[in-house]
Amino acid sequence: MAETLSAELLEFPNKDNRRLLHAVYRVGDLDRSIKFYTEAFGMKLLRKRDVPEEKYSNAFLGFGPEDSNFAVELTYNYGVDKYDIGTGFGHFAIATADVYKLAQDIKAKGGTITREAGPVKGGTSVIAFAKDPDGYLFELIERPNTPEPLCQVMLRVGDLDRSIKFYEKVAVSTSDVYKSAQVVNHVIQELGGKITRQAGPLPGLGTKIVSFLDPDGWKTFELKSSMCRVSLGVNLDVLVDHEDFLKELHNQE
Repeated sequence: MAETLSAELLEFPNKDNRRLLHAVYRVGDLDRSIKFYTEAFGMKLLRKRDVPEEKYSNAFLGFGPEDSNFAVELTYNYGVDKYDIGTGFGHFAIATADVYKLAQDIKAKGGTITREAGPVKGGTSVIAFAKDPDGYLFELIERPNTPEPLCQVMLRVGDLDRSIKFYEKVAVSTSDVYKSAQVVNHVIQELGGKITRQAGPLPGLGTKIVSFLDPDGWKTFELKSSMCRVSLGVNLDVLVDHEDFLKELHNQE
């Protein structure tokens, strides 16, 4: 009986409606980052908020609305103007029809190109690498007519097969936070990790989430949703309720 329940539970992520929602990371000057991301990368400022009681501000940027596009969530903590990025984070990737032009635009706006535009060694794909004002790397990939320009997040892990197995079994976003929390708990017992916040509504917002660490300590938020946040630098996973997220999003418009 227990084996049947476990099999049914682990099948849930394959049936769930899900997508990545945000990548969350910290910057030393929020206005500087907003200016660079909009002018150099061509992103749009989707929303911005200040939370003085918790001494932080954040801004959401991307190439389209959050209810259908991946976005970056930049967080500024009052009084902190610099961070050690460390070695775990690799880079983001932006797809563009013309890598050479985007690289030139980034240079013109004061950005640093760490790898000039050109074909990859031994191949034909055209790429470049750029660095934002805080030192985060962005790979520029030449792809025509891409539906989502903000197309990759590269993270380093200690055991690739284990990480693949973990994320295949865990719903990284969810239509049912409570059921997904059961899946996470089951998978953590097998592969490692830790639930850091039990499934339930956030105080003051009501958005239902569950948060957990993956085996390498990366941070993700799971909502009752087709969406997920990945936080860089604070290693945790969170699932978030999609309907609750949309309410939160529209309340801030």
